[in-house]
Amino acid sequence: MKRLYLEAEEKEALEQRHRDCVNRKEGDRIKAILLRSEGWTVPQISQALRLHQMTIIKHVMTIKKAN
Repeated sequence: MKRLYLEAEEKEALEQRHRDCVNRKEGDRIKAILLRSEGWTVPQISQALRLHQMTIIKHVMTIKKAN
């Protein structure tokens, strides 16, 4: 899977959204996207967040389609 690139404004907006987030699942989605944009691999993110690799891939693909 290719690396996800975020503009500084996009990254800042996601970090703010994560700070304000009360839903744990949404928080995990945001963390997965931020970590992927920082160069983490899908297996690393999966292990760190205790989520299945396909779940991480789905989150990343969703944000790529939105951009």
